[in-house]
Amino acid sequence: MSSSDKPKLLIVEDDSGLQSQLRWHFDQYEVVAATNREEAIAAVRLHEPAIILQDLGLPPDDEGVDEGFRCIREISTLSPTTKIIVMTGNADYENAVRAVAMGAYDFYQKPVNTDTLDLILQRAFHIHELEQRNRILQEQKQAPLDGVIACDPNMLKICRTIEKLGPSNVTCTLTGESGTGKEVLAKALHKLSPRADKRMVAINCAAVPENLMESELFGYEKGAFTGANKRTLGKVETAAGGTLFLDEIGDMPLGLQAKLLRFLQERVIERVGGREEIPVDVRVVCATNKNLKEMVAEGTFREDLYYRICEMEINIPPLRDRFGDKLLLARHFLSTFTEQQGRNNITGFSPEAIEAIEAYDWPGNIREMENRIKRSVVMADDKLISSEDLGLLNSDELTINLRQVRQTAERNAILRALAMTESNISATSKLLGVTRPTLYDLMKKYNIQSSSIGE
Repeated sequence: MSSSDKPKLLIVEDDSGLQSQLRWHFDQYEVVAATNREEAIAAVRLHEPAIILQDLGLPPDDEGVDEGFRCIREISTLSPTTKIIVMTGNADYENAVRAVAMGAYDFYQKPVNTDTLDLILQRAFHIHELEQRNRILQEQKQAPLDGVIACDPNMLKICRTIEKLGPSNVTCTLTGESGTGKEVLAKALHKLSPRADKRMVAINCAAVPENLMESELFGYEKGAFTGANKRTLGKVETAAGGTLFLDEIGDMPLGLQAKLLRFLQERVIERVGGREEIPVDVRVVCATNKNLKEMVAEGTFREDLYYRICEMEINIPPLRDRFGDKLLLARHFLSTFTEQQGRNNITGFSPEAIEAIEAYDWPGNIREMENRIKRSVVMADDKLISSEDLGLLNSDELTINLRQVRQTAERNAILRALAMTESNISATSKLLGVTRPTLYDLMKKYNIQSSSIGE
């Protein structure tokens, strides 16, 4: 890989020895170095690095942090998408937290452990790449069909199929898990058809009681049954000239399947209690989250009806299998709900939330994402939606926060070393490979007392 193809890393460090060590270690990146704020700003303008590794103590204020904070502020204003990782001294935890609040992405306390820094940088580059990819997709405004938000190649292929089928009268069945957007695609089929100026009428076959399904579909004549005080048109007649959408077709009672099959073959209906055959011109689109082929094998769905409604079967992939669509949809819903709820102070997702969205499997698919983001917009306290706001903190699939892992590991290592040395500070510091003052700082940081050993 040529240097121009490598991700760019800016190291802002006035210690020439440490700068040289870091430059040598991070040879997988295109490393640019600066020793002070002015050089750092110039490097950001010239090279546009994705990640910056910055010492908080910069000249001429080597012993203080004002110059480091000023550098963070200027870079954040100049290049908001750049991730700044701040390096601080061991006893400088408060300033590190302040730097993050000011706009830094993360912090790392000296002495430098290159293995840990590797992990921090890898995570930062990963987040930067995800955000950049999403910005590109947003700029392209990927909306292949009206109401469809997608960039996944399989979804785009499905959208092209919908475009081809739209003008035809082919009976289509959309299959896939609940919440994947079957109704949205059914509406797209209708809007792309010559019937777009007529109605699209939907009926959920799972929501209507079995004894009412026939009259719901085909209507009934006055006096057909108790309470039938007037002639009433069914969904099929109501959709005449337009599109009839049979949602959850897999839940249609077996006895009614024969009557639906006759309508699909002959395109005529008889109202309940009537004898007149009524021709109806309607395009039929079906949807189900069930495996119709398995139901046919089990005898719970008619084979002849299956082939009649599946002149074209379109399987919609679950959200977990749609490359790039998670963040695209998440940002779309965020934009929609912040406007609806008047929460314009919310500007986006935190890095942890972005990782959570990408890592989560979304078993409820798009419907679950829509609900979670709507709830998070209502409940969020900060300008960035967090993984906690989304309710994804405890997900088994969630990538664990690196800082949490690092702090937990440090605390557990200290407790274990103290136990092994029976709280001998000198022996513990040697065992851990740190100085005694550093060990005292760490014990203070994690509130570890000698009594903690027995925990």
